[in-house]
Amino acid sequence: MQLFNSTMNALESALNATAARQDVISDNIANVDTPHYKSKQVIFKHELSKAIAFEAKKTNSKHLNFKHSSEGPMDYSIKTKNHTTMNNNGNNVDIDREMALLAENQILYNALIDRLNGKFNTLKTVARGGK
Repeated sequence: MQLFNSTMNALESALNATAARQDVISDNIANVDTPHYKSKQVIFKHELSKAIAFEAKKTNSKHLNFKHSSEGPMDYSIKTKNHTTMNNNGNNVDIDREMALLAENQILYNALIDRLNGKFNTLKTVARGGK
């Protein structure tokens, strides 16, 4: 029996990616007034859909087939936006955008943590014999 299935592995990868995104957004916010600083971004949304792998088990022949395949752990990349300028000092950090991204990332991170907690609670229930 595989205790930690691909869903838990995907959740772990997604948490790592959102943590990396948090670091990048924090760096951007911290450097909002740094001359010639170019903002960075983490690209991983496309990878998130590839990372989650599962197949629904049918308990009735009338149920629809549902399968989502995976190509392995989630990869993300950090890209620097070099070709834009927001301020006279050559800096391209848009503080309003960064704050919105920070809030969005926090919501995603919390949702992933809640889902991971649900998986662990299910394992805990099974280990207790359903009690």
